[in-house]
Amino acid sequence: MKFFVNFLSSFRIFAAFAIIGTLMTGLYKTTIILFLLAAISDFFDGYLARKYNACTNLGSVLDSIADKFLVVNSFILLCIMMPVWFIVIPVILMIGRELYISGLREFLGTNKMTVNHPKSRFAPGKIKAFMQMVSILAFLCLFAIGASVNDASSGKALIYAIYALPNIGIFSLWFALATSIWSAAQYTMDFAQQLKKIK
Repeated sequence: MKFFVNFLSSFRIFAAFAIIGTLMTGLYKTTIILFLLAAISDFFDGYLARKYNACTNLGSVLDSIADKFLVVNSFILLCIMMPVWFIVIPVILMIGRELYISGLREFLGTNKMTVNHPKSRFAPGKIKAFMQMVSILAFLCLFAIGASVNDASSGKALIYAIYALPNIGIFSLWFALATSIWSAAQYTMDFAQQLKKIK
């Protein structure tokens, strides 16, 4: 089971880089499939690791790397394809947040300590990750539909989707930013508590 859990994380790393090629070459449906499989694997590797006690240090590292590669790669591609402030700004802030948290963890790691994070199902970090996935998927679906649909020949449902998907993507993106800042604040407070122990 440990091998399978690590395989899921490794697949997510592969998918994170594969979508660069598929998205940039206009293979939007393939990109959506890869992204969906990667997002599903994100849920199952954690679920299976906990259920079957298959958590390992290697698995934890692979899972963290895979998550960051998948989200960051996707967001950078979105910024390239849609270079508008209401997409670029939240993406830059969220990537900055990831670097900031990584810095806190590295500092505490040198002192053999860890940053505690909420275990609740509705913890800010988990909400952030979910909303990021929703946002990315909404934009990917928009690209796929937009590339094969025109107003003259398409049904109303698809036309409505073209207008709805950007709103879903933008709302989810900014909601993810808000929870990202909330989560970073929690990490910072915990870091401050841990710092007192070092002193």
